[in-house]
Amino acid sequence: MKNITLSIPDELLQKSREYAKKNGTTVNNMVRILLKNTIEAKSGFSEIENSISTLGIKTRVYSFNRDELYER
Repeated sequence: MKNITLSIPDELLQKSREYAKKNGTTVNNMVRILLKNTIEAKSGFSEIENSISTLGIKTRVYSFNRDELYER
C-alpha cells in the first residue's frame, strides 16, 4: 500500500479525527472509503449496490415469469 500526503485545513483535520474516533475508525480509512465510493460511483455502480457490498449482504438472482407476477 502506498502513502500519500494531503493538505487540508487544520480545523477540518481536527473535526475529521474527532468524527473518526467517535465512529471507531481512522481518518485514513475514511479517506479510503470516500475515494473507493467516488470511483465506483463514477464507474456505474449504484449507491444500493455499493451499500450491499459494503455491508456484506449476499443476494441471489431470481427471475420471475409472467404467471408468477400476475398470480395466474
